[in-house]
Amino acid sequence: MRAAASTLRGRVTPLAELMVREMGKPIGQARAEVEKCAWVCDYYADNAERFLAPEPADTDASKSYVAYRPIGVVLAVMPWNFPLWQVIRFAAPTLMAGNGGVLKHAFNVTGCAFAIEAMFREAGFPEDLFRVLPVGSARVGEVIRDRRIRAVTLTGSGPAGSAVASTAGEVLKKTVLELGGSDPYVVLEDADLAHTVEACVTSRLINAGQSCVAAKRFIVVNAVLAEFEQRFVERMQAAQVGNPMDESTDVGPLARVDLRNELHEQVQASVAKGATVALGGTVPDGPGAFYPPTVLTGVQPGMPAYDDELFGPVAAIIGARDESDAVRIANDTEFGLGAAVFTRDIARGERIARDELEAGACFVNAFVKSDPRLPFGGVKASGYGRELAGHGIREFVNAKTVYVQ
Repeated sequence: MRAAASTLRGRVTPLAELMVREMGKPIGQARAEVEKCAWVCDYYADNAERFLAPEPADTDASKSYVAYRPIGVVLAVMPWNFPLWQVIRFAAPTLMAGNGGVLKHAFNVTGCAFAIEAMFREAGFPEDLFRVLPVGSARVGEVIRDRRIRAVTLTGSGPAGSAVASTAGEVLKKTVLELGGSDPYVVLEDADLAHTVEACVTSRLINAGQSCVAAKRFIVVNAVLAEFEQRFVERMQAAQVGNPMDESTDVGPLARVDLRNELHEQVQASVAKGATVALGGTVPDGPGAFYPPTVLTGVQPGMPAYDDELFGPVAAIIGARDESDAVRIANDTEFGLGAAVFTRDIARGERIARDELEAGACFVNAFVKSDPRLPFGGVKASGYGRELAGHGIREFVNAKTVYVQ
């Protein structure tokens, strides 16, 4: 696994350029993704033995403990938006636990899929321990039912997660699902607006807004709503949109034209129901699946910008009367992946994050991101199970009781 980390670091530029070519990620963000993949490999090389160490239990036996043993081959159904990170954050703990991995990747990042397979092989893993299955979505059920597959993990849409969970349930195989999100960022009246706006815009525009855990709904108490909107629009407008191979580009194209068109339809539907376009909202002329940084204000329930996940650089700003109203709005969603709260009162922010926001990851005065040292996953329609940290490596093991009389 350490050799895998070294191999990734030795190929940062070619792997980053492959991501740019296949799905349009800005080159600087693509390089950072490769580096993060190397980090997660090192993390599990350093910590897997500790996470999987036998746990003694005090019983009437002369010796009893829990042993964590591998379960076999795990199928991963992965998306295109972080074509290396999504895969390697699954593969590193899964392989370190002693399992094998089979990858069904998104069709538009097939090059990335085979690059990962080649990387593990070059790092010295057994040739067939991690393999790519270049099959379409229609055949995923067939693969799940194969007796050699012992469990399934999926990162993707709600409908895809439901289909995988249903099939796996029929054959009694465990699943871990990381699905969509409509992450709320709560901005209270005592927030540091300069810092808050920078964090909010950064989160909304990472990967051209194509992230399950990106900020999507900005819920701002009325006392600072006008100032937040002004600052937010100015900062979104300053983002550089352009060629993803250009080092100065902040926002590249969306991954496909059909995805761009679907996003625009959601914006238009929200406007038709009363939202106001404060910035952007038009499809640019010219080649590529570009969509401008867009800000919608006056967003209300019943609009796609309020109810659904907008997978692109579109921000929905929602006013709230006070803290309790803001928390109510934040939780008024079927999703529960990430959430954040911004306030100068750290104890207040921690209380809201810990006790009140319904999400798998809640951050205070920072934008939500995944970290190998912390478990990652959601609640409600955002899925179940956890990736990363000790929780992630124990998802696909047999917690075996050993009792010696």
